[in-house]
Amino acid sequence: MARYTGPKTKIARKFGEAIFGDDKSFEKRNYPPGQHGNNRRRGKKSEYAIQLMEKQKAKYTYGVLERQFRNMFEKATRSNGITGEVLLQLCESRLDNVVYRMGVAPSRRAARQLVSHRHITVNGELVNIPSYHLKAGDVVGVREKSKSLQAIQDSLANSSSVYEWITWNSETKEGTFVSVPGRVQIPENINEQFIVELYSK
Repeated sequence: MARYTGPKTKIARKFGEAIFGDDKSFEKRNYPPGQHGNNRRRGKKSEYAIQLMEKQKAKYTYGVLERQFRNMFEKATRSNGITGEVLLQLCESRLDNVVYRMGVAPSRRAARQLVSHRHITVNGELVNIPSYHLKAGDVVGVREKSKSLQAIQDSLANSSSVYEWITWNSETKEGTFVSVPGRVQIPENINEQFIVELYSK
């Protein structure tokens, strides 16, 4: 599957929740898309279907493709700690996700574009790999030439999210990835245990 670039609302309706953030279109039609989307007599989902949906939800939320996601799962399996929790921590430690969490971009898709277009630095060095994994203490900033970009200024002005594991200096437009977040610090509504069960079959 190539990276999804279609309507966000269609995916949000598929999962029954606004996984890409505020969505007025989803609020109007918060049932699955398609001819029978609003039919209340839908059959009961199998255990496999529930697990698969949870994996797809995580992949769409973080904008990760299957091979990348499976590689992260295998890395999480080899790590110390609870596999599902480590998997989400790996997703949260991606550079594009941290740029989004810092408020530099309004969505992960926009954050990925900023990174790819060389607007973001890590510890003073330009990094254009959205999947780059940050370590505790890494400093993420906006490149000097890009600080005046209207899109970045607008996003920072509209951002109100605060995370304990990230600091942000609005004057220097730099933030620190203080630590890898614990599960309780990750706000995403994802049941990681279902993903672990699916991959463990």
